[in-house]
Amino acid sequence: MLKRLGWLIGLSQRSRQTKTLDAHPYVAKPVLMVDTVQEIAVYIHRFHNLDLFQQGWYQIKISMRWEDGDNNKSCGIPSRVVQYEALDSSSNDSSGVWKIDDKDNSFLTQPFRIKYARQDVRLCMMVSFTMPLQRYEGPATSAVILRFELLYSPIVENISLTHSDDSPASVHDFRIPPKALSGVHSYCPVHFDTFHAVLIDVSVHVSVMKSASYKRPAVLSSDASSGKSLASGSSQSSKKAFAQIAPADKLVSFVKALLGARDTLLEEMQKLSKAIDQTIDLSEFVSTMDKTLLSDSASTEKTVAVEGSGQGKQQNNLELKTSLDLESDDWLHNFSKEHLSRTFHLLGTQLHYLWNTFLTFHRDNNTKILEHLRDTWTKDRRAEWSIWMVYSKVEMPHHFISGVDDTSNHSSHKRVTSALKLSDPAQVAATRAELHRRSIAQMRINNRTVQDMHIFGDPMRVPIVIIERVWNAPRRTFSENSYMRHVDKIDSSLLNGHDDESGTRKHNNSQHGGRELKIVVFGHHLDLRLIRNQWLLIDPKIECLMSEANEDKTHGDFREMGQRLAQEVVSFFKRKMDKHSRYGRLKKVKLSFVGHSIGNVIIRTALADSLMDPYRKYLHTYISLSGPHLGYLYSSNSLFNSGLWLLKKLKSTQVIHQLTLTDDPDLQNTFFYKLCKQKTLDGFKNIILLSSPQDGYVPYHSARIQSCQPASFDNSKRGVVFLEMLNNCMDQIRGPSPETPHHQRVFMRCDVNFDTTLYGRNLNSFIGRAAHIEFLESDIFARFIMWSFQDLFR
Repeated sequence: MLKRLGWLIGLSQRSRQTKTLDAHPYVAKPVLMVDTVQEIAVYIHRFHNLDLFQQGWYQIKISMRWEDGDNNKSCGIPSRVVQYEALDSSSNDSSGVWKIDDKDNSFLTQPFRIKYARQDVRLCMMVSFTMPLQRYEGPATSAVILRFELLYSPIVENISLTHSDDSPASVHDFRIPPKALSGVHSYCPVHFDTFHAVLIDVSVHVSVMKSASYKRPAVLSSDASSGKSLASGSSQSSKKAFAQIAPADKLVSFVKALLGARDTLLEEMQKLSKAIDQTIDLSEFVSTMDKTLLSDSASTEKTVAVEGSGQGKQQNNLELKTSLDLESDDWLHNFSKEHLSRTFHLLGTQLHYLWNTFLTFHRDNNTKILEHLRDTWTKDRRAEWSIWMVYSKVEMPHHFISGVDDTSNHSSHKRVTSALKLSDPAQVAATRAELHRRSIAQMRINNRTVQDMHIFGDPMRVPIVIIERVWNAPRRTFSENSYMRHVDKIDSSLLNGHDDESGTRKHNNSQHGGRELKIVVFGHHLDLRLIRNQWLLIDPKIECLMSEANEDKTHGDFREMGQRLAQEVVSFFKRKMDKHSRYGRLKKVKLSFVGHSIGNVIIRTALADSLMDPYRKYLHTYISLSGPHLGYLYSSNSLFNSGLWLLKKLKSTQVIHQLTLTDDPDLQNTFFYKLCKQKTLDGFKNIILLSSPQDGYVPYHSARIQSCQPASFDNSKRGVVFLEMLNNCMDQIRGPSPETPHHQRVFMRCDVNFDTTLYGRNLNSFIGRAAHIEFLESDIFARFIMWSFQDLFR
């Protein structure tokens, strides 16, 4: 390695000392090019099938282009491909080889066959793209669009697979902003769309590089006279080309770009080296690189001002205390064009060496580097997605006396105006989200991360999520300061992971003291696929039960539906317990539930069934998506109420009577009143209620388990019954979990505000059904919530 380093530096010094080239009078001299290119390496590690609907042959196509350029003239060119891990040649699940399509300069992986869910295909290849920078005076000012296309072909025997002319089944774009083009190393998960739910583990690595050093002229004629003329013309054109390609200002910007890229690459290599505990021996390179550059500067007629360099002091470590002042380019303007060109090529040689060293280091440690980059990506999600998320903490009241006691919608202000108190909470939430959406329109999002265009493609269309962390009111014996310290400590541990005193994150390690069994029950086998997929990405070890017990049976009695679900859950639980027990002692068992709409009522009814008594101690996390937990009392959607009244008259469906509390003349004998008195929520460690002020199918207050304005002014028996139901539910949530009394229960209300302009004017949006269904058809809000609070889903 040291010999190679000496050769690289010596090559640069020899090229500096060579003044002229001895050439035949009829042969033109090569033109020394001074230009940079963008180098982007894409590692394709693994293809994981989450939820593809069709078996068949799949293939990944990758291409790049400048965001502000023409698709054909400003695209990246694949420059090298490396298969860093041997594939299983004996398997029949792959066919053909990878290839580069010269028509659009794209790269295609080899086709592979997908036969079942949760299938892994290890691709283990790296493709590096070169992006020309001739159109920019120095560093790029445009972003790069990185495109992944999923190509599909059905399983047909005796037909060769050719995908190049097929339209893609799905496309997922990423944007590498200009700030990231100076150098970035990032995990980049590719998911495609909701109908092609896969995960491709990809990492992206970016740096600025020196372009090819020499541009050879065309072969000249052997005729003497013509040769003389051509040589003369070539000499003139060479001088003109150099003058155009390398003016002083452009050379200065190029040198600064390479200096920045070199130091960024060194810093990132140092971080990766420490993170995975694998040493990269670059001490000799670091101590030599600037010394060589400075000695070259001293050889010119003008001395370069060096900040902090000392008298020949060398740097012998990877701490980047760069001796050249990158904040100012004054020292570069002291160089002649010739010397700037030599400095440029010397830096380019150093970058070329570092880049190849890094790629080799990555291939040798690809598993550890991928894990580190994935962990970093996971931790950064909350910060990146905070643009669309609004956080607040509210205090849970001791007891509801009237509807105005619930201050959750204006928790940040202890004093509120009477007008705000009397306003509709759903309207307040919608207005709050709309104001936040308008503020997003004023933002200029240009961070130094690879941006997912499913989210960043049109920031105004992304749902706004308002998250309210609800805390129990402090006891009178606690001081306010001690209470707030307690709240902040819990909040920090949930958002950032539980830390010990040394700051090291603690994880539940299932390898010590037994195994873990984690079961998640989803209220319907098709409706909640998107939530299931996100949960599987966070924790691939969960066992999923996609319930089918009540399919096409949701018009009868809730008690019967709850009993069917309880039987299905118990049967599934026993099977998984038996299976996992064979492999050793079970240390911990967690049972979680996810429901949508009336599926939440069925879940709570099942939990109240006696069959679930032995299993309630395992309850962990409960997610409710727009569930009518307090029934349809005080529903404000007059059109929907009219539809319910008509259904009761025409069909007399039992479930409709139960939802509207008309299944018994005495409200205290109705199904919902009795359900709220039963212990259905108190066993969960984490409770997350999702609602939307745009949802006209489920009353806003019912989905959030809170009071409402009409109830606060209703002095009739109906108002009293409603408040009793509300207090019974909140009493179960209030207080610590019974199984872990030292653990503060997590209770969150999440308002999801969708972009209503996408709905258009149709019946669904008119009656309020569009937002209700959007919970099942969009997964962006789920990504925001679940990845921001990962500890609740592990």
